[in-house]
Amino acid sequence: MAKPSGTRDRLIESARFLFWERGFAGTSMADLLSHAGVNSGSFYHFFESKEALLRAVLETYLMALRPMVVNPAYAQTEEPVRRILAILAGYRERILQTQCKYGCPLGRLALEIDPENRPAHELIAENFRGWIGAVRECIDQIKDGLPRNTDAEALATYVLAVMEGAVMISRSYASIEPFDQSIAQLREHFQLLLASRKAEEGGNTRSRSRRRTADSAS
Repeated sequence: MAKPSGTRDRLIESARFLFWERGFAGTSMADLLSHAGVNSGSFYHFFESKEALLRAVLETYLMALRPMVVNPAYAQTEEPVRRILAILAGYRERILQTQCKYGCPLGRLALEIDPENRPAHELIAENFRGWIGAVRECIDQIKDGLPRNTDAEALATYVLAVMEGAVMISRSYASIEPFDQSIAQLREHFQLLLASRKAEEGGNTRSRSRRRTADSAS
């Protein structure tokens, strides 16, 4: 991401880093001002409160989802399931780059922010829905190969839940192994779903063949 130049951009970028590193509650106004290199007057010129800055940070995550997370993964392959796995591989790289200290910033904020702070939680939810939507696009492309009763939205949400949980456990264990195990199981889950549809279609074909044979014999 390009280095922020304006005061407002510096405050947002500092908040992105500090909220991820220390948490929202653990980041003081003094921390923000010092990290961004601005004074309180400059802060209040752009934001009425730390909560307003939080909302701006969440909006930047939403805007960065496609260019920073989804599009680079999509560019690696055109096969839908591989695209999903490529998105997840991006998180694996972040885990390794931070010596297993990486934690999804949205997941952390979702747990930390007071449930009564609805404006923040609505933006967090919008970010999650955008992520789910990107995965849902891939699932929709293979829907004819999935069992007929597959709920594409639920499956995409499940992928997000696997990613969030795998990142959290890997951070706690200080090891990439839980992440790799989780993604391996997710990969197998997709393989089983696709194989199930093939088996279903094969069974239908055999059933139709037996009916035709029985009709001919009669």
